[in-house]
Amino acid sequence: MKNKNSPLIILLIILLTCAILTTSGCSSTENEAEDAVSGMEATSGSDSASQTAGGSENNTLVLGEMWDIESINPIDGDAGTLICEKAAVTETLVGANENFSLKPGLATSWKQLDEDTWEFKLRNNVTFHDGSEMTAKEVKFTLEKVISENPKVASMLNIDSIEAVDNYTIKIKTKEINPILPGILHYPDTAIISPSSYDEKGEFVKPVGTGPYKFESFDDQTRTLTVVKNENWWGGKVGLDKMIIKGIPDPNTRAMAIENGELDFTVDVPYSETDRINAIDGINVEKYKTPRVYKIDLNLKHEPLEDVRVRQAMSYAINRSDIAENVLYNVGEAAGGPFLPTMVWANKSLKPYSQNLKKADELLTAAGWVDTDGDGIRDKDGKPLKLNLMTYAARPGLPPMAEAITAQLKEAGIDAETEVLEMGSIDDRREKGNWDLYLAAYNIAMVPDPEYILTNWYMTNGTDNGPGYSNPKVDALIKEARKITDLNERYKKFNEVESIVYDEQPMIIVAYYGCAIVKKDYVKGYVFDPTAHDYRINADMHLENKS
Repeated sequence: MKNKNSPLIILLIILLTCAILTTSGCSSTENEAEDAVSGMEATSGSDSASQTAGGSENNTLVLGEMWDIESINPIDGDAGTLICEKAAVTETLVGANENFSLKPGLATSWKQLDEDTWEFKLRNNVTFHDGSEMTAKEVKFTLEKVISENPKVASMLNIDSIEAVDNYTIKIKTKEINPILPGILHYPDTAIISPSSYDEKGEFVKPVGTGPYKFESFDDQTRTLTVVKNENWWGGKVGLDKMIIKGIPDPNTRAMAIENGELDFTVDVPYSETDRINAIDGINVEKYKTPRVYKIDLNLKHEPLEDVRVRQAMSYAINRSDIAENVLYNVGEAAGGPFLPTMVWANKSLKPYSQNLKKADELLTAAGWVDTDGDGIRDKDGKPLKLNLMTYAARPGLPPMAEAITAQLKEAGIDAETEVLEMGSIDDRREKGNWDLYLAAYNIAMVPDPEYILTNWYMTNGTDNGPGYSNPKVDALIKEARKITDLNERYKKFNEVESIVYDEQPMIIVAYYGCAIVKKDYVKGYVFDPTAHDYRINADMHLENKS
């Protein structure tokens, strides 16, 4: 049995205090959370009825989301992942298996008619939450909305025209050959919505999807999204009556909230706390490998970083194994290339750069950066080698990793300082070019194919090419690979791209990301989905004996 003496003592003190101060209205956090829940009849994901006699409040999952919830529009790029994967309100045409192979979603099958034309057959008898049927007309409506409102996804789709052939057949013509169109339609921003998501003026009102849960309310003051069971879901029974999703960007706050009973489920508490939290009775911490990497973007427009020797030296200065073990507490592992070695398309010859301070010294010296005054910091033409590293706090591994990296860079004579900022400040700094280094975590399989990442990260003017990297050979290889339909040949071309950027280091890949799911014992039926952006709520989840 897990040791829970300290929390028990605290609970007894709270209960005693409440008993003494009853007339003053003292109540526990748990009671406050329960008071916010309405009394719907409870069901579970099995054929049995309610697991408890407590009504809907005993089958309501309170979830601590790692991002502040600022939008509920699944189309425009701000909330697609939240609404599709975490709230399970919308669904995509194409799904993905654990090995990243594609599977049917709202589309049951698809085929390529010619180089630039695809046909998708739609699932019959699927209804939106407004009661209307999902047909090719609504699919066309959604994809046209995506094209007009989401430039990033529109550029990946590269669609020329969309035709509703009949109620259950959609034909998509691309501007040029696009072998991974079905994979892009796995991206959550392409999830299908009803036109009733918009008012008569064309303004977005609420997400009306086809998923196991339907939108009930969003409080933009408390950043709380509430969804309820879709009794008519085409996929069958739905386990929970309700989900209350709270935006909690701070990992420490998420940890405290699940410990004190405010939450039933959350993700990525501080990694240094996972063993302690897992030892608490009634709470389980599950660690999973995910298709995500920690990487450092380098501003190649700044003089020190435009020199490939400086970038390589920085990569040699970083001790990835130490970071994986002592900063991430093995919730993650040292990384070489951008893709997990287990991915079929990954360049498996790329190994993590091992820390080599001698090699770093040779490269920096060759680039003209030496310590001329003995202060431990290299300089050139009277200017010290000083860099700023930005990151954010929502992902608990980032701030301590940033501190470890800056300390390791200083061992190589690079004066690096860490700044933990809000995302708005980071975006502003990057837009203005007022930055050197940016440490973040990126999903690498939102589209199950290497084209998505390699194009966006490394192609000139790629949508996620923050460093401003440009290499004509890389551009040519990517353009060539994108037109190849034979997967083996396609992957070989993309492997060449991986090798080039591994040498040139416009972005420093540090570690593969691990995910820590934290949930109460009574949360049953959760299955981790490695293809999700962070995590995915599945319809079989339910609560047993929540009090």
